Amino acid sequence: MSANVSDASVQKAKEQVEFLCRNVTEVLSRPELIGKIARSVELGKPLKVKAGFDPSSPDIHFGHTVLLSKLREFQDLGHEVIFIIGDATARVGDPSGRTQTRPVLSDADIQKNARTYQEQAFKVLDPAKTRTVYNNEWFGGMKFHDMMGLASRITVSQILQRDDFSKRMASNAPISLLELFYPLMQAFDSVQLKSDIELGGTDQKFNLLLGRELQKEFGQETQVVITMPLLVGLDGTQKMSKSLGNHIGVSEEPKSMFGKCMSISDELMVQYYNLLTSIGGAAIAQRVKSGELHPKIAKEELAEKLTARFWSAEASASARAEFNQVFSSRQNPTDMPQVRMAAGKHPIAKVVVAAGLAESGGAARRLIEQGAVTWDGTVLKDAQAGVEVGAKATVLRVGKTRFASVSAESTIP
Repeated sequence: MSANVSDASVQKAKEQVEFLCRNVTEVLSRPELIGKIARSVELGKPLKVKAGFDPSSPDIHFGHTVLLSKLREFQDLGHEVIFIIGDATARVGDPSGRTQTRPVLSDADIQKNARTYQEQAFKVLDPAKTRTVYNNEWFGGMKFHDMMGLASRITVSQILQRDDFSKRMASNAPISLLELFYPLMQAFDSVQLKSDIELGGTDQKFNLLLGRELQKEFGQETQVVITMPLLVGLDGTQKMSKSLGNHIGVSEEPKSMFGKCMSISDELMVQYYNLLTSIGGAAIAQRVKSGELHPKIAKEELAEKLTARFWSAEASASARAEFNQVFSSRQNPTDMPQVRMAAGKHPIAKVVVAAGLAESGGAARRLIEQGAVTWDGTVLKDAQAGVEVGAKATVLRVGKTRFASVSAESTIP
């Protein structure tokens, strides 16, 4: 730490770090973070805090908000947040946590998804204190020899040390040459922006550390790396992801958002309190264990807080009332989406997708096999099971909280 930094600035930095490190998995390194913040306080110059989000789907979900909320804490302390929309890296696809190569997105899909990201992110971030950049701003103008020069700074053995790649090599799963460029591209973002701090999930640790290495190669002061826990999805086992259909989107309608929150397990509720609210999950767990707080009430309060955060207190209260009407009184919702299909017999998986209750046929099949799909009160576990769509509306339910009224399209010209 610089000798020119006063004790008062160091003490203030330590207080900031204590606040910022709540719910953090790892800081590399904490003394560096204290030093950077102390210098920032002394000079009155905000730090550049970076995080990237690839527009691989049109929706930001609760898993993303764990990172966004930590960025907001930096903003509230006066630091500059750089929100990177990875329109260049999305063309490659992040291999983090993947057991196989991601499908390559089209330019049209990437641009369409990118348009929604900033608006949704501002449900958490302060727009006035956010600098939004697209990393194709620098990658788009690079020539092949520029990429060769960048690639020459990192060895193949460094890249293959990554856990995702080593596991795939051991199982003889393919790794595309394109994927090997992803960590390098993310690291170069840090060089381009001269970031002081980079945030990411625990599955991003390799990429974040590579950013430090590349900054060193370019003669820059290295960034501090902060990793955050991965929010588990509604299935209770895997990281929240839209592709797995276990997510809660920040733009979902209040009743859907509230209902999905109510579908999580009691164990998962504690993690959601920790990572998505300012209320400690341990305190909630203790109150439930002592009998002071019923688990259902604790979950309703969590669902109401989260729905109010992204919508309003009024919308959240209405969603809670609707939920209790449906599940306490065993009634169907009053405003189910009305879905029209061609009359006749259809595989239940096709109906679930047509109703917008699953993103894809694969996601629908998983839900059906888990016993989460009900047609006219009957649980169906065969994705190919045929259901009759006729003039009379039939209630389709997915999970405990998502409904649709399905009927045949009118034959009247």
